[in-house]
Amino acid sequence: MAHPWHEVPVGPDSPEVFQAVIEIPQGCKVKYELDKETGMLRVDRMLYSSVVYPANYGFIPQTYADDFDPLDVLVLAQEAVDPLSILRARPIGMMSMVDDEQEDAKIICIHIDDPAFNNYWHIKDLPEHRLRELKRFFQDYKALEDKSVRVQDFFGPERARRVISEAVGHYDEEIRPTLDNDDEE
Repeated sequence: MAHPWHEVPVGPDSPEVFQAVIEIPQGCKVKYELDKETGMLRVDRMLYSSVVYPANYGFIPQTYADDFDPLDVLVLAQEAVDPLSILRARPIGMMSMVDDEQEDAKIICIHIDDPAFNNYWHIKDLPEHRLRELKRFFQDYKALEDKSVRVQDFFGPERARRVISEAVGHYDEEIRPTLDNDDEE
């Protein structure tokens, strides 16, 4: 089985368009998380709060973010997508947050093969209520676990593309050399 973090390419048009791997379908209350060693999905927990993921949630392959994980994405689409599905996404913005005292950027993107969302280019194009839902979810989803999450601000697609490029660079510097060493053994 291919490892979704290391063997799925980010795509030749990154950061404008990239591949995203979905871990959690929108509307789900189960917190699935990529097991970095095996590449399989692990059930991390059931969300303690009475909330569900407001978008398909996953990561950009071959990226390495400030929280020592692949870069997180929220993919807006009209339907829930099965875990470990790969889809094409375009960033329209980013939500900056601090989770357990670590920077934790969330790239907000659209599924470009979904006709209900493929005409959105900037988070300002979204209804204000949709942004409020995204923010509120992350403010609330760990509240009953007594963990602190601070949603800081929303940024446009330019900042999102910069963060994606930096995360691809960090992967190439920090992770890829360790994979190459494993192949030589």
